[in-house]
Amino acid sequence: MYPKDIPWKKIQRAVFRLQKRIYQASKHGDVKCVHKLQKLLLNSQSAKLLAVRKVTQDNSGKLTAGIDGIKSLKPVERLQLAQNLKIESKAKPVTHIPQVVEEEH
Repeated sequence: MYPKDIPWKKIQRAVFRLQKRIYQASKHGDVKCVHKLQKLLLNSQSAKLLAVRKVTQDNSGKLTAGIDGIKSLKPVERLQLAQNLKIESKAKPVTHIPQVVEEEH
């Protein structure tokens, strides 16, 4: 598949529908279904394509170099990135870092 041939509207609809199903299951308290659908979303090729597109094209910081020093990717590189994207480890809990606020004298 060539990057220009990607049906973005269809992909957006598919991801939105899956997100909607996650919301509905959460609303009904079906934790098992929520986890199953979240896993499905994480492994979804559509979600990966959409995520890479948002970060590399739609994001306001798209021209800011990352830690690797690369500023932008070619369409073929974006497609390869989406195809190779894997989330294998369990998410770590959010940590709260207290900020020190100095008082004015």
